[in-house]
Amino acid sequence: MIFLPLPFVVALLLLILLVVMLRGDEPAKRNWAFLALVALCALQSVVVGLRWGYDVTALRFALPVLASGVPPLVLASFHSLIGCEERNVPGAAWVHATPTIGALMLVLLAPRYIDFALIVEYVGYALALLNLARPGTDALGEARFEGAVAAHRALVIAAFSLCLSALFDLAIILDFEWTKGANIGLIVSNANMLGLLFIGLTAMVADRARALPAVNAILDEEPTPEPQDREILDRIDHLLVSEKLARDENLTLSRLARRAGLPARQISTAVNRLAGKNVSQYINDFRIAEACRLLRETDMSVTSAMFESGFQTKSNFNREFRRVTALSPASWRQQSRAEKIAGSQ
Repeated sequence: MIFLPLPFVVALLLLILLVVMLRGDEPAKRNWAFLALVALCALQSVVVGLRWGYDVTALRFALPVLASGVPPLVLASFHSLIGCEERNVPGAAWVHATPTIGALMLVLLAPRYIDFALIVEYVGYALALLNLARPGTDALGEARFEGAVAAHRALVIAAFSLCLSALFDLAIILDFEWTKGANIGLIVSNANMLGLLFIGLTAMVADRARALPAVNAILDEEPTPEPQDREILDRIDHLLVSEKLARDENLTLSRLARRAGLPARQISTAVNRLAGKNVSQYINDFRIAEACRLLRETDMSVTSAMFESGFQTKSNFNREFRRVTALSPASWRQQSRAEKIAGSQ
């Protein structure tokens, strides 16, 4: 009977996930950081399977180097979903290459410290991800408003996945201290299965939230004078209603900022102050209002009203509809028509 190590199964699942992501996206829409992350996780799973499933000891030096590349790619992947003005940090790519270079040096010169270094790296990047998630969905300026909530959750899950991997690294160190590495294969296999699979799945969820790139979009690099919050919202409302920007399913905070000629941070702050909600909820309020109009004034199906108002997934549409109206779309239409009949009598 052929023995198939569990990490190989994880690698197969990740490769299937990678193919789905590649086939589901147009070339212009592909987020190469997310794709590279899933590919690296799959490669790491294969190496883990060969090392601990078939005892290919020559690969023991490759594992920590590959593992050190995961956290920077996770952070880079989610950085691609934040606003452009937030992510243009000179030399950032070189900074995030440091862990892999450092891991390679430790493997060659001081291998006994590599596990400690990986724990520090994984926890450090987990904290960086949580800091990125701290402002809420408005931090993900390049994520479609419809997918911002899911992307934000994926960001938090990715951070905890890195912490989980760090805990497994700590377990490896303790296992060497207490049992001379008797359980190392089991620990590594489980760590690989849980950590990498979680990271791969969160990458897919977050990748789906990324909008199509805007055509000929030009960022205003000049600092914009800070207007009053009411003026900002009036300008945003005009774009959403008069120019029907709310119906754009690929609308993001960054695109909205470009159309309004305002920094994304000012828009987010103004919405938070005056409306008491995040930008995603504010935009969805306009979409739900349009959906209600269509359900009330036309015989359009609920699904058609969903698409016409700017939503792309039924789950998000139903959730936001209930948030705004406390009813399902079908129940709201039925109640609205009953009120209309009662009012005409």
